[in-house]
Amino acid sequence: MPSIFDTAAASSAIPITFATTSTWPAIRDGLSDEARRFATANGFAAKPGACLILPAPDGQIAQVLFGLEDETAKHKDLFRPGALAGVLPAGTYRFANTPHDARLAALALALGSYRFTRYRKADAPDVRLALPDGLDAAELARVADAATLARDLVNTPSNDMGPVELALAAQQLAERHGARFRCVVGDELVQQNFPLIHAVGMASTRAPRLIELLWGDPTHPKVTLVGKGVCFDSGGLDLKTSSGMLLMKKDMGGAANVLALAQMVMDAKLKVRLRVLIPAVENAVSGCAFRPLDVFASRKGITVEIGNTDAEGRLILADALAYADEETPDLLIDMGTLTGAARVALGPELPPFYTQDEALAADVARCAAAENDPLWRMPLWAPYDSWLDSKVATINNAPSNGFAGSITCALFLQRFVAQAKSWLHLDIYAWTPSSKPGRPEGGECQGARALYKLLSERYG
Repeated sequence: MPSIFDTAAASSAIPITFATTSTWPAIRDGLSDEARRFATANGFAAKPGACLILPAPDGQIAQVLFGLEDETAKHKDLFRPGALAGVLPAGTYRFANTPHDARLAALALALGSYRFTRYRKADAPDVRLALPDGLDAAELARVADAATLARDLVNTPSNDMGPVELALAAQQLAERHGARFRCVVGDELVQQNFPLIHAVGMASTRAPRLIELLWGDPTHPKVTLVGKGVCFDSGGLDLKTSSGMLLMKKDMGGAANVLALAQMVMDAKLKVRLRVLIPAVENAVSGCAFRPLDVFASRKGITVEIGNTDAEGRLILADALAYADEETPDLLIDMGTLTGAARVALGPELPPFYTQDEALAADVARCAAAENDPLWRMPLWAPYDSWLDSKVATINNAPSNGFAGSITCALFLQRFVAQAKSWLHLDIYAWTPSSKPGRPEGGECQGARALYKLLSERYG
């Protein structure tokens, strides 16, 4: 997606004036008589999201008025200016006064300009923004471009986004940034000791694989990103309902967001030795599908009893995490669209994260708030660890009691991380169910912007 940020002189751009119900009377009094009468006739009262285009005497646009929440409001949508991308005529605009957060408002305009056009033409908004002084156009474009990558990958249906295509997207990203790339495919997974990835993907005609990308100076701190790449999830033999299967093209959302985060890190040239691992599979149904109560060894040596074939994401992540953990990374982060329980607990907009590192938890929460990329810490509650016990194997992948599903998934994954200096797990949704300012309906870059800020602060 081309950058919306214009380097033209701001003086020639059309002004956008942000108003709240509190500031509107003073702004209205400062308008010309004609503009004031026009605003009154159109009933503009600066309600949040209200937009009014004021005409000039020659018929051109003189000014745009846009409503925001009052400073005293219980909640302010810092992305609300992103709605302007869909309502303004083509042209270059500038902020005439300061919204609640100018940087996030500018980013929201870029994010709100996104359109998925692979299969159907869509007129992308031709709205450009002359940035206020002090904002970094390259940095904003970097984040918006990464969000576009994540959204495009998630929005692409599974017939065109299987394990092969996901690997190709990772390879293209690696080539663009001079990273090393390799892929372990099909039966090679068994030979190279990734049995759980192979077990989950072996029912599909599209071979499972482990995607690996390596970038950066080997002497820099080791940061490893692991993303769940289930390119379609039927549920396996524990088959999902049709409604439960409907959005399962997005079950590789963890991989998409990890690639988006990697793109930001590499483009910014952060001082890290970056490693990206994506187990990519299709959880299909066939005569060679893995079955409930099957037992498999894992890369780490832990044996796993299959309590439910629809809890497959944690299985493929387990092998990838064990592999990542072997080199003792300074920071190990995994992301996946893992549990409906997380959505029941926190909804689609607020993914939970898990870590035992108190300093890391505080930094994640702070960065999430600063980036308007919400995340909420949940506990690795040790007493629930016993729920994973199996009578025939070391561990069961899906406790039968149905409680605390996101927590028990995190506890399952924790079993495969022992040497990493810090570990962070995110249970994301990677989807916006209905359009919001700066967040069109569909695939979403979720959690990656907050993590990029965290990594930028630590390794910039």
